[in-house]
Amino acid sequence: MNRYPLWKNILIVMSLVVGLLYTLPNFYGEVPAVQVSPIKAMLKADAALMGRVEDILKTGKIASDGVFLDATSVKARFADTDIQIKAKDLLQSRLGEDYVVALNLLSNSPGWLTAIGALPMYLGLDLRGGVHFLLQVDMKSALTKKIDAFAGDIRSALRDKRIQYSGVAREGQAVVVRFRDAGAREKAAAEITKIMPDLDLKLQDDAGEYRIVAVLKQEAQRRAEKFALDQNITTLRNRVNELGVAEPIIQQQGADRVVVQLPGVQDTAKAKDILGRTATLEIRMVDAHASDPSARDYDPQKVELAINGQVPFGTELFHVQRDGAKEPLLLSRQIVITGDRLTDASPGFDQQDGRPIVSVTLDGQGARTFQQVTREAVRRRMAILLIDRGKAEVLTAPVIQSELGARFQITGFRSTEETKDLSLLLRAGALAAPMEIIEERTVGPSLGAENIRIGFNSALYGFLAIMVFMIVYYALFGVFSVIALSANVFFLVALLSMLQATLTLPGMAGIALTIGMAIDANVLINERIREELRNGNTPQAAINAGYDRAWGTILDSNITTLIAGLALFMFGSGPVKGFAVVLCLGILTSIFSAVMVSRGLANLYYGGRRKIDRVSIGQVWKPGAEKA
Repeated sequence: MNRYPLWKNILIVMSLVVGLLYTLPNFYGEVPAVQVSPIKAMLKADAALMGRVEDILKTGKIASDGVFLDATSVKARFADTDIQIKAKDLLQSRLGEDYVVALNLLSNSPGWLTAIGALPMYLGLDLRGGVHFLLQVDMKSALTKKIDAFAGDIRSALRDKRIQYSGVAREGQAVVVRFRDAGAREKAAAEITKIMPDLDLKLQDDAGEYRIVAVLKQEAQRRAEKFALDQNITTLRNRVNELGVAEPIIQQQGADRVVVQLPGVQDTAKAKDILGRTATLEIRMVDAHASDPSARDYDPQKVELAINGQVPFGTELFHVQRDGAKEPLLLSRQIVITGDRLTDASPGFDQQDGRPIVSVTLDGQGARTFQQVTREAVRRRMAILLIDRGKAEVLTAPVIQSELGARFQITGFRSTEETKDLSLLLRAGALAAPMEIIEERTVGPSLGAENIRIGFNSALYGFLAIMVFMIVYYALFGVFSVIALSANVFFLVALLSMLQATLTLPGMAGIALTIGMAIDANVLINERIREELRNGNTPQAAINAGYDRAWGTILDSNITTLIAGLALFMFGSGPVKGFAVVLCLGILTSIFSAVMVSRGLANLYYGGRRKIDRVSIGQVWKPGAEKA
């Protein structure tokens, strides 16, 4: 009657073992570390970089607790924060500006736990420490950038249709197009309306000059502002990856603000530097080079003069990495296409010779502009530049083989890794609008540790109080309930660790609440067993009926709470979501532990006996009995 089949006993034991294993990493804490990540796309986090880091630390006589390589960076652990800061300063001075050297915290779990995927929970900003930024997006600059793009598109469209105009310029938040006669203006207005429906056109006459004043429609302005905000959030996520932050929070707040929380980041200055980067992509035409005599822009003499300091007007001197050496290039200052005209970029291989390439797709306006420029630039070289921290770097400068349109290929790569990196840069793009940090908060690791201590103590004291009450009131069955409650805590922490959820102070409140709620099920079971004993049932029958008949009530009460928790998760945000996740998971683990684990213990103790005189479940008062 009160015996589990073998598979249920095995399930309970396995669940307890897994719960214990995946809970253990949370007790090892974190250690100070330094993370080294390459900034430039052409640089890699590989074994060679790890060797450089090890050599620099060895030369500087700085002892580390281990240097290891992951997918995007090299990390080194240290015994304390003093050694960590010395290592950071040394590595930054030796590696230079091509690498991000950031302070961080890493799990101190032993390798055998990491090998089986047992990782600690991520801790939120309030528990782990870190930095909080509130950034304001400059929407005016975003609209100005959009208007500038429309000005260039109008210029290209009118030239393509051979419509005579005397000038196109941006004035404030409008594009003003000037004509010498009304007929040309009417043709231009019809063409602009057809290909640029986002513009609202007004015709004006002033002292014999015919003008079109084009402004963005309200809907188009809202779309541009939303695009700028979404693009900035995407770009920020890509940049935060350089810091190696576990579970960063990057989300919109209001119409033009972004909240960034980076738990575990100790280096506030480095975080601000990376978030504030204003990287942009540009495509320009090469004016002169000295490497390919078959190209139309081959002019070694002009390049030589530029190297000696005589740079022609309207050009700039750059260098591109080619065949292991730096090749000088003279580039036109005129920008053909910027990164915001790209809609997609993907790595691949040339079908003819199998060389690695990047396939790029432009939007409609970008395709028209690119087609017009490249039609007249066959056998000329085109340069793709990345402008980051005010410095421009030529990523590649291929030769244009034919007229290009909406889709074209970029060649000249040494490996598929280069094409993947460039594709990522092109897709991620740059900040669509400048951002300013208007609020900054730093939560120190000591304050986070204090929050953990307070939260842990509150859960511990609550658990101890419940334990004393249950054992005093329900005797041996109270012990079963306490063991089941302990298993519930292990299950909950293990599940949060396996899901790599982020634990915050509200989450710790959810754990404390789960402890209180989980014991309710055992109280229902124990009281049901007492009721069966009072009704004259045998001890074995009372235990069996107590668990079976309490199950429906336990299920009903927990489902109603689960519904409330799901509503909090669906409609809440931030800390509320964190609380709801812990609450919902705690309900599921409490049902399993209260019913399966508790009954398993009762079956183990009482199930093997043929006859039981009494059950150790506290004082059972029968109806009509006199109380002493």
